[in-house]
Amino acid sequence: MSKRKIPVGIEKFKEIRSENFYYVDKTSFIRELLNSWGKVNLFTRPRRFGKSLNMDMLCSFFEIGADPALFEGLQITKEKELCDKYMGQYPVISISLKDVDGDSYQMSYDLLCSVLYNEAIRLQWLLDSDRLTKYDKASLLKFLNQEFDRPVDLCQSIQVLSRLLYKHYNKKVIILIDEYDVPLNKAYQNHYYEPMISLIRSMFSMALKTNEALYFAVLTGCLRISKKSIFTGLNNFKVHGISDVQYAQYFGFTDTEVRKLLSYYGMSYCFEEVKEWYNGYHFGRESIYCPWDVLNYISDHLTDSEAEPVLYWANSSGNETVREIIEHSNGTVKAELELLVSGEQIQKEIIPEMTYQDLLSGDKGERIKYLWSLLYNTGYLTDGEKPAGGRHTLKIPNREVRLIFEQQILTWFSKKIKSDAGKLQSFCKAAEDGDAEKMQQIFGEYLRKSISVRDSAVRKGRKESFYHGMLVGILGSEDTWIVLSNPESGEGYSDILVEIPEKSIGCVIEVKYAENRNLDKACREAIRQVRDKQYMTRLQDDGMETIHIYGIACYLKKCRIQHEKYEEQS
Repeated sequence: MSKRKIPVGIEKFKEIRSENFYYVDKTSFIRELLNSWGKVNLFTRPRRFGKSLNMDMLCSFFEIGADPALFEGLQITKEKELCDKYMGQYPVISISLKDVDGDSYQMSYDLLCSVLYNEAIRLQWLLDSDRLTKYDKASLLKFLNQEFDRPVDLCQSIQVLSRLLYKHYNKKVIILIDEYDVPLNKAYQNHYYEPMISLIRSMFSMALKTNEALYFAVLTGCLRISKKSIFTGLNNFKVHGISDVQYAQYFGFTDTEVRKLLSYYGMSYCFEEVKEWYNGYHFGRESIYCPWDVLNYISDHLTDSEAEPVLYWANSSGNETVREIIEHSNGTVKAELELLVSGEQIQKEIIPEMTYQDLLSGDKGERIKYLWSLLYNTGYLTDGEKPAGGRHTLKIPNREVRLIFEQQILTWFSKKIKSDAGKLQSFCKAAEDGDAEKMQQIFGEYLRKSISVRDSAVRKGRKESFYHGMLVGILGSEDTWIVLSNPESGEGYSDILVEIPEKSIGCVIEVKYAENRNLDKACREAIRQVRDKQYMTRLQDDGMETIHIYGIACYLKKCRIQHEKYEEQS
């Protein structure tokens, strides 16, 4: 029998269960939800942690006409009394706002209309109901004809659809709203926050507060948007965030689940690598893996057993948050980022409720406080220890996210240096001329202004890579130069090779991190390595007549550069 398929990007529960995909059983979430009971339940987790699949699983379980076969063999079926009472017994409205991400208010408004139109299409069979009046059917037809010209029509759409379902079935309705905060995030980024939050507030108020047809509701998102701004007046409103113990194991994969997954595909030997790269999130008391990462990793390794780990989560969720914090940070924030990137922890107050307006606060201290909260809630930081009194000991969860920070820091650094063309030219001219003293002076100035990799638990190779990236950014400013990073040459791979074709000048640059703080010794070791491994070979083969060898040693924000001119032995 063939192995089950890997459900990369599959968010439909029915598809996973009926098309032979591997399913990590989260159905106990249903029991927990019903036993704890909240009229309106909000679950906040970072992107790509299984929120959408869980929501579709709820829909597949509760909705009238549910297929019991989809749940055969799963944990929830052990709860026979609960299944008899709830499975397939309720009308459901299920919408996702993840695609309501327009660059303008009008575009997002239209996208939101489209979401509600699609749900109306799914429920168009109500037009044949003998329990609905012609006026009821007229209101449904209005949605089916996409008549959302007035904001009030859009705002009352969920309430109206639930009322029609209630009237037809004589059963109250379960409302599921996935990624509720995406429209607000996009509105913040594109400067139409006020009208969008007003629209969403009105829609939610009608659907979740003044709706007699509502049985209960579940919402998901990344952030807990302030109750005052969007959930005003809701009673029995429960929020289940990252720090909460309850429900912690239902979003993301646990250690046991990952071990089982890897074992099923004959990849148990990969466990330590998967753990280093994709584990480290702390939800409640659980240590959690990002499921998107784990599934993509397994998928890649099934076709290539030697595939390198990839920044899967980074490539799927965007890194605007990190970019914003780095670009607008003060000296204190930069110092704290250095600590985090180096594997250390910082203590911060995390604001449980926030609005995107808080990020625009004129008070810089308040704005920074909310930015740390944003990093925490969106998965870039996690708890290193149990939170106490609203203060959290924060750390970067894993290797993947650490690399995201490093890449964003290098991007920020690149923007900074490009704004100073004179210094760039001076550095490159010095490299061309063999002027190590001038290079050291300029690179040292850049280091003092930038975020460095501190001397801590971070591996030496990664520290060297960080400074390596900075140098590549500087040297790459010369359009006519050929700058090669980690090219094969001689008996190995050099750090950086530079070719200046019009002058037949080449440079070999080897970067070392001086963990013992002995910069001169590290420089000598770098130059010795270049000569021993014959890294000059490629430059010679490419016709470079003059070849400079540079040993560059770094420690925190200090650097030393030594130079030798290569003379070919006769």
